[in-house]
Amino acid sequence: MLRALYNWVMDKAAHRHAVWWLALFAFVEASFFPIPPHPLLGLMCLAAPHRAIWFAFVATIASVAGGMLGYAIGWGLYDTVGTELLAWLGLTESFPVAVCYLNEYGFWLFVAKGATPIPFKLLTITAGFMGMNLALFLLGSLVSRAISFMIVGVLFRFFGAPIKRFIDKYLGLVTAAFVVAVIAGFMAVTLLDGGSGGADDKCAAAALDPTFA
Repeated sequence: MLRALYNWVMDKAAHRHAVWWLALFAFVEASFFPIPPHPLLGLMCLAAPHRAIWFAFVATIASVAGGMLGYAIGWGLYDTVGTELLAWLGLTESFPVAVCYLNEYGFWLFVAKGATPIPFKLLTITAGFMGMNLALFLLGSLVSRAISFMIVGVLFRFFGAPIKRFIDKYLGLVTAAFVVAVIAGFMAVTLLDGGSGGADDKCAAAALDPTFA
């Protein structure tokens, strides 16, 4: 079953229209869609390693464009669309913390967090809500998304063939390792965000403030 699903996804990822699906996923994920485009990007790079950097470039540009929509939601539609969207995504409690951190650390925090597993849509909506300088927002989005996607593209471009041979041979082991890695990654982000002292304490307390926004 796992092997059949893997082969099916690999076939779709190599489809001539797959790049448009990747662009769509990257665009909507940056503003309102809950599923990140990285799994599709990885599979497409795996299916065609010689095009991996191009796929990563497409994902980067589409994500920056989608981030503009997230910014617009935070800037002009927060009280209507924004609050409902954050509630649907389960990010209501994370929003005041994101506002606090962006207030404290600004552009560089946006760049750093934009390249992590933290939902990019949370950052784009927050930046729009705060009225972050649009030029800095675009620059930060471009840098952070390029880091996030280009790492995948470069790795598969130069090591795609050996990676594919390994996965073909040890699919079950790779699947288990991927699940463990995802869980460990999110646990690490949670622990890092829960640091103590200074601005961290202030921003952690923001989540408990019922008068926010």
